[in-house]
Amino acid sequence: DETAYYISTISLSAEEFCKAVRNHWGIENRNHHVRDVSMNEDKSRIRNNPGIFAKLRSFALNILRVNKVKNIADELYYNCISIVNILSYKGIEEN
Repeated sequence: DETAYYISTISLSAEEFCKAVRNHWGIENRNHHVRDVSMNEDKSRIRNNPGIFAKLRSFALNILRVNKVKNIADELYYNCISIVNILSYKGIEEN
């Protein structure tokens, strides 16, 4: 079992605080963890404007999620092989 301590500047009930903490970790698990594991973000050696590349990774992840992709890593691999696959996503349009 693990105990975690949190500090807050607002007063919340235990139930509200629990919900806030779970929401925070939900974002971590749905976004940051996936970007790190599937896109090796923590291993990135980009030093100029890394925030821009983080936003691009999030954008790509959001496109995959809108298209209800279940396995992000596999889909990224397939997209490397086929530009047609990328262009078939909802939200990506040809000019």
